[in-house]
Amino acid sequence: MKNWNRLFIRQGFMVQEQSRNVWICWEESEENMSFLLESLRTLSIEYTFEHGILSILSPAVSEEAWLRCMGARYRGTGEWPWFHSGKEEPKIKEIDTYMSGMVRQLHRLGLPVIHCNGGRGRRRPVIEFASWVDMEKASSVLQAAGLSKILVRNRQINISVSRDQLLNITEKLNNVQKEWLNEEAASMKKQLFLHQLEQCLSINGESGNEDEIRQFVVEHLHPYVDVVAVDRTGNILAQKVCGTGQGPVILLNAHLDTVDVIEKGREIIKEGAIWSSSKGILGADDRAGIAVLLELAQRLHEFQFNGKVKFIFTVEEEIGLIGARSVDDYFLWDVDAAFVVDRRGTGDIVTSFAGYEPFCAESYGTFIEETAKKQGLTGWKCTIGGSSDTRIWASHGIQSVNLSAGYHNEHTPSETLDTDACYGTLQLLIGVFQEARELNRVIRRIKHRHRRVRPNM
Repeated sequence: MKNWNRLFIRQGFMVQEQSRNVWICWEESEENMSFLLESLRTLSIEYTFEHGILSILSPAVSEEAWLRCMGARYRGTGEWPWFHSGKEEPKIKEIDTYMSGMVRQLHRLGLPVIHCNGGRGRRRPVIEFASWVDMEKASSVLQAAGLSKILVRNRQINISVSRDQLLNITEKLNNVQKEWLNEEAASMKKQLFLHQLEQCLSINGESGNEDEIRQFVVEHLHPYVDVVAVDRTGNILAQKVCGTGQGPVILLNAHLDTVDVIEKGREIIKEGAIWSSSKGILGADDRAGIAVLLELAQRLHEFQFNGKVKFIFTVEEEIGLIGARSVDDYFLWDVDAAFVVDRRGTGDIVTSFAGYEPFCAESYGTFIEETAKKQGLTGWKCTIGGSSDTRIWASHGIQSVNLSAGYHNEHTPSETLDTDACYGTLQLLIGVFQEARELNRVIRRIKHRHRRVRPNM
């Protein structure tokens, strides 16, 4: 379920959320506002609109219902005069339902579109830019937002993603700042990751009170997986089949709870790549892990990975791995390899608990070290560590490791997060998916040698 703000963004309405379910609409055109209010009335949504302030009293509808309502007859089937100028505000009602948000965001960034075609499921979506647009900048910003496969022809860009993915791209574009346009796509991708990381660090959820962070994760994970559910304990379980699904089954895990509340009114202090909290805990344990996994989910379509990916975001990890212990066995039966992102420091690949309870075979840890080197990442080494959800997955006979997420002094007001190191963890996991064939070979050799004997036996 999307909230109203996300529904507005994904459809292209330029309204600014002032507080929950209240928006400032002064910068939106009269015609687009008229279309928005007309749509709300069609859905029998209770709202008020006075002096450019929109307040909605009804809960958000499903995106399916919203798209049906927004799908005006003949919408996106031709061209209109405003397209050719590239200077007037785009009229949402006249643009393809899945393209309008992208067109509005590109216009905001100074990259106006003069024609677009959503493909309507029969051919690739196409966007054509005004004559003065720097096509290199246009390509870079679209790649940063998640369009890994684009074809540039003169002033047109052909897009190789599903129509549904276009809405997700729009949300990414909404967070791009104009000053980023002189940067390369890779740099913009990192900026977008840091934006999501900051969002995660700003959401409360101490052990036993994870509702707010759980809702955030479900909302941001849902568009990128095949199925997502919350189990009886409150854990989030999700799954995505990539390609034919015949390759390895990989489990990605972080925990939802923090050891304490995030204090009201605190600020995140940023000193270069090092972030800390103005008061109380920062919450990087394990908000950093959550951010890494959400970003990875959003990038899965960029990899030529053939297999299955499972996500588990657990509750009450900090008070005894309670969430992980309650996960139903059936969800783990086919898992080959588990990667937990919940370790302090940088470059640690934790392969055992205290040195006497192994999480994986030595060759599994070696594979991760070699993958880090291939990604150009230095300092990643296998080591022993403390308790984490990794213990639970290993007890099921799954090859498992716990990876550093870049935080230090967790559980204290002195907690810091090295955001460069955190982003390095994301890059390592991207490398794992890029090296999936080798991972599959390593897993097969381990199974053949041990006949799936549990690591701690």
